Amino acid sequence: MTIPRVGDQPTLSDQQRKSGEVQAMFAQIAPRYDLLNRLLSAGVDRGWRRTAAEEALLLHPQRLLDVATGTADFALELKRRAPDCQVTGSDFVPQMLEIGREKARAQHLDVRLEEGDALNLPYPDASFDTVTCAFGFRNFADYARGLAEFWRVLKPGGRCVILEFPPPSAGLFGSVFRLYFQQVLPRIGGLISGHPGAYSYLPESVLAFPTPERLASLMVASGFRTRVRVLSFGIAAVHVGDKL
Repeated sequence: MTIPRVGDQPTLSDQQRKSGEVQAMFAQIAPRYDLLNRLLSAGVDRGWRRTAAEEALLLHPQRLLDVATGTADFALELKRRAPDCQVTGSDFVPQMLEIGREKARAQHLDVRLEEGDALNLPYPDASFDTVTCAFGFRNFADYARGLAEFWRVLKPGGRCVILEFPPPSAGLFGSVFRLYFQQVLPRIGGLISGHPGAYSYLPESVLAFPTPERLASLMVASGFRTRVRVLSFGIAAVHVGDKL
C-alpha cells in the first residue's frame, strides 16, 4: 500500500487506489479488530476515547456524526455518555459496521450505523452539531478534503473532534515507542489477525501522518478554530476544531 507523504496532493486515481486498499484491508481484519486494539494498546485506548468523548459532548450536541466509525467503539461510547443525543456512525467497510451493529444490539444502545465515504459524506450541509473521528482520519486519502467535508456537514457553532496517533516524538520515549510500533506491533498483530500487511500498514500510516502542529494548521486552513491535547506522552492526540 502506498502511503502519501504530508504535503502531497493526491490525484483522483491516488485517492481511489488508497481508498480501495484501505477498505479491503479493514474488511479482512474486522473479526479480530477490537481484540487487537485492546491487546496492542494494553487497554489505554479506552482512556483516550473517554478524553475525546468529553470534548465531543462538551457543547451538548443533539445530533452527532462519528466518521470512519469502524466497529463503532467510539460511537457507542458517545451514546452511553449522551443517551439523548442522536448518534450516527459512518464507515465504508460493511464488515466493520456489521460488528458494530451486533455490539449495539448487545449493549441495547440505539445508534445509526450507515455506509458512507468520508471524502463524500452522504449528508446535507449543516446536518450535525458535532463530528468526530477516532483513529480513522490518518486513513483518509486526502486530509484537506476530509476536513472540508467535516466543515460542510457541521452546523455553525459546531465542533469537530479528531483522535489520532501523531508520529512518535523525538527523545528516548519516542524512540522506544517507535521501536515497538515498527518491530513488535506488526509481528503480534500479523500473528493474531493472520494479515501481517495490515499491521505493517499501521506504523507506516502513523509515521507518514502530519504532526499535531501540521494537522492543526490544516484544520485552521479549513476554517476551524483549533486546539490540541497531547495524551500519554505524545502517543495520541485530540484535535478540537470549532466552526465559527
